Amino acid sequence: MHTIEPHYKWRNYYIASEDERSPFFDRIYSEFEFVDTVYDHYIHPQWDNIESPTLYIKILYTDYHEGFTIIEMIGEWNDLLHNDIMFLKRNIIDVLVEEGVNRFIMIGENVLNFHTSDDSYYEEWFEDIEDGWIAFINFHEHVLRDFADANIDYYIMSGGELNELNWRTYLPTQLIEKVDSMVMKRIG
Repeated sequence: MHTIEPHYKWRNYYIASEDERSPFFDRIYSEFEFVDTVYDHYIHPQWDNIESPTLYIKILYTDYHEGFTIIEMIGEWNDLLHNDIMFLKRNIIDVLVEEGVNRFIMIGENVLNFHTSDDSYYEEWFEDIEDGWIAFINFHEHVLRDFADANIDYYIMSGGELNELNWRTYLPTQLIEKVDSMVMKRIG
């Protein structure tokens, strides 16, 4: 896992550690010191710690004017043992919502599995964004099934075309347009 880096090709457009409104503003990264782990596997030092011992993220792009963010994730999403959604919601999502973000693209191809607890933080997130949405793209099918079994899919958009999106071929603004059109088709 230590060789899996967050997507870095959009760094010319956005760097969370240089964004004064980002929860990771002024963070210093090391290329050589590996400190964070998912269980006994070290992860690349470019991933951001959200205070969960198993789930890490990278804010790849945020546009406050347009009200969207793109977040890549790695690890195990474990609400049962570690209440990961609480850490994600309180430490990241709440900060972004306060800054006007109401559309969230969550990239989950490196999320290995999901363990449910309850849906209260997901419900709160959904209610906080009013006219916005939460889109999960490229999550593993078994992870999406676990979200559905926990009824969390009520609060998020996932599956179908969203799960087959070659997102790395887009610029951030193109990706939001693509996902927004997919979400609007489902809502309409």
